[in-house]
Amino acid sequence: MLRLRACLSGTLKPNSSLFTLHNLRYLNLSQNNFISSSLPYKFGNLNRLEVLSLSSNGFLGQVPSSFNNLKLLSLLDLSQNELIGTFPLVPNLTNLTVLSLSYNHFSGTINPNSSLFMLHQLRYLDLSHNNFISSSQLPFEFGNLNSYLNLDFNMFSSSLPSEIGNLKKLELLSLSSNNFFGQVPPTISNLTSLTHLYLSQNKLTGNFPLVQNLTNLSFLILSDNHFSGTIPSPLLTFPFLSFLEVRGNDLTGSIAFPNSSSSSRLESLLLGNNNRFQGKIIEPISKLTNLNQLDLSYLNISYTIDLTLFSFKYLSYLALSGNTISLSSLGSNLNMIPPNLEILYLSSCGIQEFPNILKILKNLEFIDLSTNRIKGKVPQWLWNLPRLHTVALSNNFLNGFAGPADVSVNSSVKILDLQQNLFEGTIPILPLSINIFTAQGNRFTGSIPLSICDYKSITHLLLPYNNLTGRIPQCLSNVTFVNLRKNNLEGSIPDVYLGGTSLQTLDVGYNRLTGKLPRSLVNCSSLQFLNVEKNGIEDTFPFWLKALPNLEVLIIRSNRFYGPISPPDQGPLGFPELRILEISDNKFTGSLPPNYFLNWKASSPRMNEDEALYMEFHKSNYRRKEDGEIYTFFIFIDVIDLRYKGLTMEQSRVLTSYATIDFSGNRLEGQIPESIGVLKALIALNLSNNAFTGHIPLSFSNLGKLESLDLSRNQLSGTIPNGIASLSFLEYIDVSHNQLKGEIPQGTQITGQPRSSFEGNAGLCGFPLEKSCFGTDAPPAQQPKDEDEENEEVLSWKAIAIGYGLGVLLGLTIAQVIASYKPECLINIMCQRKRRH
Repeated sequence: MLRLRACLSGTLKPNSSLFTLHNLRYLNLSQNNFISSSLPYKFGNLNRLEVLSLSSNGFLGQVPSSFNNLKLLSLLDLSQNELIGTFPLVPNLTNLTVLSLSYNHFSGTINPNSSLFMLHQLRYLDLSHNNFISSSQLPFEFGNLNSYLNLDFNMFSSSLPSEIGNLKKLELLSLSSNNFFGQVPPTISNLTSLTHLYLSQNKLTGNFPLVQNLTNLSFLILSDNHFSGTIPSPLLTFPFLSFLEVRGNDLTGSIAFPNSSSSSRLESLLLGNNNRFQGKIIEPISKLTNLNQLDLSYLNISYTIDLTLFSFKYLSYLALSGNTISLSSLGSNLNMIPPNLEILYLSSCGIQEFPNILKILKNLEFIDLSTNRIKGKVPQWLWNLPRLHTVALSNNFLNGFAGPADVSVNSSVKILDLQQNLFEGTIPILPLSINIFTAQGNRFTGSIPLSICDYKSITHLLLPYNNLTGRIPQCLSNVTFVNLRKNNLEGSIPDVYLGGTSLQTLDVGYNRLTGKLPRSLVNCSSLQFLNVEKNGIEDTFPFWLKALPNLEVLIIRSNRFYGPISPPDQGPLGFPELRILEISDNKFTGSLPPNYFLNWKASSPRMNEDEALYMEFHKSNYRRKEDGEIYTFFIFIDVIDLRYKGLTMEQSRVLTSYATIDFSGNRLEGQIPESIGVLKALIALNLSNNAFTGHIPLSFSNLGKLESLDLSRNQLSGTIPNGIASLSFLEYIDVSHNQLKGEIPQGTQITGQPRSSFEGNAGLCGFPLEKSCFGTDAPPAQQPKDEDEENEEVLSWKAIAIGYGLGVLLGLTIAQVIASYKPECLINIMCQRKRRH
């Protein structure tokens, strides 16, 4: 037996003496720090091993085939690494009873022919947090599994087979966060040994699953599906059931108990969000005196809720947002309020005064009073609550803090949300413990106080849409998210970003800033979002920012930038992760080299498949794990202005897949590079108001995701390529005021455009213009060159893109484009998400 847990670092090499221990039966190397190590193939030499744990080491690459030599293994744990590839080929490990591959990057299809189903002794299987998919239906040929099956957080997309009922000895079944659909088969009722059943965040439908026979259940989570019908009344008095979550479904009816509610062992009951309960709900629940967590938010009930009904001794979490709360219960009967509350959600409850009941809640850590009608000042006693961590007061009518100027300085508050209120004057003195301060959309004036430099733990400073003046303090280099958008700040952006800075977002758009971009930003290796639009910055194009490996959004429009935007070596622009580049309304000049658009993030055809990025401040509570804890999280992202479909609009919700280029309003000239066609994920392209010449590239037909195209007010000639008419997502096109000729290609995407999109081209004819192409000398719609010659050019550009993507200089003869970058969200989640094992 050898235990080397959490005590090693460096690289685990194949020549390590470890691999000479041929008689070793037990080896635990978990939670070490093996830097950039692949799994050594020499593990296959330890063929007497029965237990092998390699979890939480950061191992890279694929599982070596030599693992198939470990025929005596009964336990193999490879969880929480960076492993890739399909399911490991381990058919010889026939003694395996425990297998954990969770929290890796495994992929591929799980089907009945997989080597997984050759492991007939398997009792415990964890494939969660990978990228596995299923064939037409997920096979449940898991043999003798009698303990644990966890497939959470994969990409399984199928119905649940009735064979699931064959796993009669299973104790835990977790299928959450996939794309399972259809009804839960009635055979689920055969799993009478189940203690934990997790089906949340799928697309399951039908009536409430048949769980009446599963009387050993202690945890049942069915949230965020489309279940309908009523909750079976026997469920609430199951002898062991302590945690029930059915939030985010379409359940109806009332809550009822078959006998006395005193027999219920429920500690957590989460019903909120989009259910359609009717009849008696609150009164029966008020009898569940053992409750520790209760969520009744957004129940759509018609009557007022009296807070004093929930004076449970053990209640620590209460969510009543989106309901109407009895105002009398917020200010009186203080002894009837749950004394041990730690988390309280009262958002969107129509509250008009700051609830006095909060002053007695000495254990309160989190309070959400957002989106109410609370007026006046924040009471002084709030800052005296000894454990208060998060205060969310956005979207009210508050105008200040009661008490002395430093009333909150010694408070324990770390997260303070004052967005969209009526605060005015200078920014208040904040708690010294503050991590996150957001005060968007108030009336703050004056300069940003230098006292902000005293807050050593602040990571988010979000003050957009105020009337702040003066200079940006020199001490913000360690703040991760800085948003000072739409104020009246002056001076230059401080050049203070030295090595080790954690800056991810810097938005100082719509101010009066001058000078140059600070060159020290090149040290901000975590920077993802940079916006300096609508200022007076005078500088050349920041080619030096391409050294930043994570920069995704660069917006420098409406300043005084000048000079070429082509690299000095006339190569590709070369920002590895860039997907939004907005440089419009400056004084850029020159032409673009032919290979300008190679190696862009938007060249990935799968970029549009990623999850949403919400450019807003959002608060919610995250899924609790088996220990029943609740995790609150915050998302902070910047708002941006986009010129899209002929309009300039402020975008508060943008997808991580959103890729856009705006070069409009400059002095760029020459031909539009044919390499534009490799940007297969591009959504919007605006090259208007420049001096581009030559033909519209045929490669535009490769932009299959394009929705908005503006080439107006240039000097483009030739005809409009027919391929543009076949772009199925194109909703807006403007090629007006050029020198185009010939017939306008006809197609659904073109014929729906207004006449103004084609005006100002003397040689153009056809619908929607009034000028007919028949009986005139107008040339027919044709390719600007010999079609074969142009097609050859397009194919050549595809070959160039492949050459850059693979980094292999083999000429222009390869047959497909490969670009596999995984875009990262600009979402910052303010919590530690505890993993379920």
